[in-house]
Amino acid sequence: MSDHDSGEENVVMLKDGQEEELMSKTLMIQSKRFYIDVKQNQRGRFMKIAEVGPGGKKSRLLMPMSTSAELRDKLTEFSEHYAKLGPSTASATTDGQREDCVLKSEMLVKDNRRYYLDLKENKRGRFLRVSMTLPLSRQRPQVVIPAQGMIEMRDALTDVLTECGTDDAESGEPLPEPQSMRVDNKTFYFDVGLNKRGKFMRISEVRTNVRTAITIPQQSWKRFRDVLSEFVDNSLKPQTETVNGTVEKKKPEEKKKPIEEKTPIEDKQPVEKPKPVEEKLPVDNGEAKAAVDGITAATAAVSI
Repeated sequence: MSDHDSGEENVVMLKDGQEEELMSKTLMIQSKRFYIDVKQNQRGRFMKIAEVGPGGKKSRLLMPMSTSAELRDKLTEFSEHYAKLGPSTASATTDGQREDCVLKSEMLVKDNRRYYLDLKENKRGRFLRVSMTLPLSRQRPQVVIPAQGMIEMRDALTDVLTECGTDDAESGEPLPEPQSMRVDNKTFYFDVGLNKRGKFMRISEVRTNVRTAITIPQQSWKRFRDVLSEFVDNSLKPQTETVNGTVEKKKPEEKKKPIEEKTPIEDKQPVEKPKPVEEKLPVDNGEAKAAVDGITAATAAVSI
């Protein structure tokens, strides 16, 4: 298991002897959970194989990438030897003097470390014990793999080594510093790594004893960002409503215009326009008298 799961958070900075996680893989073999982590520090790259038992007990091994490739090859040999074995005879031993019977052993040497592979058998079954010795130390870290899971472990190592390679040396190309963020009871880690296929980003979600991760190649970073941006932009838009199983966008409410108050119109009779007054010209008094005399003479002539 990585340091994230063991409670040591933020062990991702590649400074002052700290470690950067490049890849991680999890597998279950019977009742045990195994973690295969590829990490990098100032001295180079290495692999960490951790075992977590049913009771939560943890044990782990560290080995260079080149030694991990040798372990993968040895797992093939041990699984072939296991397939040729007959029925177990450990149940016939009841005196307790031969609790573990060794069926096959190998040793790997890398610098000042030795790794021991022992295929054993006891009353509970057959298993492979992988242990290592440290200089000037009496401790002997080990992991125990059920014999039925040796092929599964070999395949997992093959996948990791194919992705990360078997080179122990640290890449000379500078990588961005890892980052992390915490949301509720989860912690998200963003680690940038480099292998023979190029750069990649690993996003890990870590909870209590649970970890999941995805790996994104560098050529997909821009598209990944665009998809996230699209989701963020859509989340800021008005929410949607479901009508008869159909999702429709909720239209923003339009602002209502204030209603203008209309004053009541009074009933009025139509007003007639005044007729234009004819302008009368003044008449001369002399002319008026002559006109009267003429009318009088005409009237007398008619009467005669």
